[in-house]
Parts: sequence; structure tokens; C-alpha cells
Amino acid sequence: MMSGKLYENGLRLYTLDTMLLTDDAYFQTCYHQLSASRRAKVDGYLFWKDKRLSLGAGMLLDQGLREYGLRESEVRIGQKKNGKPYLPDYPLIHFNLAHSETMVLVAFADAEVGCDIEYTKKADMELAKHCFRPEEYAYLAGLAKEAQDSAFFRLWTLKESFLKATGMGMELPMHTFGFDVSGDSIKVRQTYDGYEYKIKQYRDGRYWAAVCIQR
Repeated sequence: MMSGKLYENGLRLYTLDTMLLTDDAYFQTCYHQLSASRRAKVDGYLFWKDKRLSLGAGMLLDQGLREYGLRESEVRIGQKKNGKPYLPDYPLIHFNLAHSETMVLVAFADAEVGCDIEYTKKADMELAKHCFRPEEYAYLAGLAKEAQDSAFFRLWTLKESFLKATGMGMELPMHTFGFDVSGDSIKVRQTYDGYEYKIKQYRDGRYWAAVCIQR
């Protein structure tokens, strides 16, 4: 029972609310359908919240791979330099995953892709001062307190998705690139590489999600 699926111009997004996995029988059924490596990851977590998130990620990977005639239990999943997962035997299939609170997000695309999802909490303005570009921090600081929380996590998901799409992760400082969210489309300002990036963003209740695809 997947809680969401979206197809858009070569992009496939899958979401799952892992509260579904609080039912022990359903958890065990899904657990035994996945690979030994995914089960080991699930087992490695101490808390049930984290076990459910890890299992949910495996479930969404499996669902996405079925679109290509594959199964999670049948493929090798490797890690690139900065920990980004990839499929060594299927280099044309790109995916990324993220989770926050009880939600898991997995994105599949026909090019390098990064995604992030965040549950809106209190904005960390001190973190924003150190990680965001000056104009991004000024934008946040100029908002009313009740609007800062949502805007902070909106920007954070955009930045995380870009970092993951490049494959650099936190090795690329967040303040070295920025986003323009003032118009109808979201644009990234960056000098890290010569690629263009397509950015998509979604909001569902208190969750913000962003997907970045390298073109």
C-alpha cells in the first residue's frame, strides 16, 4: 500500500507514510520480501521509527524498480564517493531517497537525481546564517516569524536535493550556491559545474519535498 506515486516527464516519485508499518504482521510481510542487505539495514537500527523508515525505503525502491522489470532483492546497490546509492549493473537508471519523521520519498529519473523531504519544525536561523547565502538568509530574516519555519525548510529541501544530485553531498558548502524562488519556476545559481538542473518542489501538509535532476 503505497501512499503516493507521481509520474512527470521522466521523473517517477514514490512516497510512503511508514505509520502503515506499525502493524506488525504487515511489517513482517514487507520485511521478508526484500533483500538480505536491506533486512540487515533494518535490523541495524535500534528504534522502531528508524526500522520502519529503512523498510519503507526498501519497499519504495522495490516498487520503482518493478517499472524497469527489476526487483530490489535482485539488484546490486553500490555507493559512490560521497555515499550516494546507485545501480552498478544498470547505469541508465538513476534514483535517490530521503525520509523525514514518518514519510519516505524515492525518486527515479533518466539522469542524475537528488531528492529531499523535510517535516516543518522551528526554523534554525543560526544554521541558516552559516549555511545559506546572504540573500537567502536576508529573505528568511525579513519574513514574519510564523512564515520563517516553512520558508526555511522549503529552502533546505532545495539545497539538499541539489547536493545529492551533484553527488557531492555536504562536501559542497551550502553557501556556494543559491536558489531563486521569486518567480513561477525555481532556479539554482551555481558555479560548481556546467550542467543545467531541473528543480521540482512539492508541499503536502507540514512536509516540503524537492527533486533536482541534472540535465
